[in-house]
Amino acid sequence: MRSAFTIQLHKMIKPLYVLLLLFFCATGYGQFKPVQSKEKPYLPGEKLSYTVKFGPIIGGTATLTLRQVYYNDKIVYHSRGEGKTVGLAEKLYSVKDIFESYFDTETGMPYKLVRDVQEGSYKKHEEAYFDRDAGTAYSLRLDTTLQVPADILDMISLLYYVRILDMSLVKPGDVMKTVTYFDDELFPFEIRYKGIEEVRTKFGKIKCYRYDPVVEPGRMFESEDDMTIWLSADKNIIPIKVKFDLVVGSLKMELEKYSNLKYPLKFKKD
Repeated sequence: MRSAFTIQLHKMIKPLYVLLLLFFCATGYGQFKPVQSKEKPYLPGEKLSYTVKFGPIIGGTATLTLRQVYYNDKIVYHSRGEGKTVGLAEKLYSVKDIFESYFDTETGMPYKLVRDVQEGSYKKHEEAYFDRDAGTAYSLRLDTTLQVPADILDMISLLYYVRILDMSLVKPGDVMKTVTYFDDELFPFEIRYKGIEEVRTKFGKIKCYRYDPVVEPGRMFESEDDMTIWLSADKNIIPIKVKFDLVVGSLKMELEKYSNLKYPLKFKKD
């Protein structure tokens, strides 16, 4: 017979894949006209590693890497995001999701996405190809072409896109909106910018931009403000921490390791 603790933990494992998913899609551009910074805050070789915790228990890990590759005889960025369960969480409900994006080195607009999903016994492979001139996305899985907005992003390229925005034009209280391509459909998302906060990490205290994505209250969330994302308020603008306040408890994703950042990460030792 399973203990009450194990049953409660099992209830929290299923939302882990949502956390890993939304981590890669819960940022966006605003209702204002987005303006890119002149200098990109990242370089090929950048790698970010995270731990996912249920309270004090580590239930998963996530990584995000960036490199330069050739796509259709053009140099592009290729980013790969991977989230998976570990330890007891892996035994109770195994999750391994991989997201890949090939996007333009100047505009940040994607040309191709790949998504491999393994959640329990469920598996799915998705590929989509974007024709920026025609404003279409072709789904390999469905063998169909969909009309999409000119500035459509996938979930990985979206994260890098928001990192190149000029944050001096964003004010606390601004509600940002975006549309991403996910699961062969258009996926709208809203997020509120809350301002700059200091976040305690294993490295020290880091000044961060705080974003509160709008989530849907229901079985997992009690209110639409139950998710928060913090991005470093320095030249790197990397994800530092993600927090979910769920009906069954709290989930956190925290930066564990980083390498090959373009700029030194700024933090204050406690």
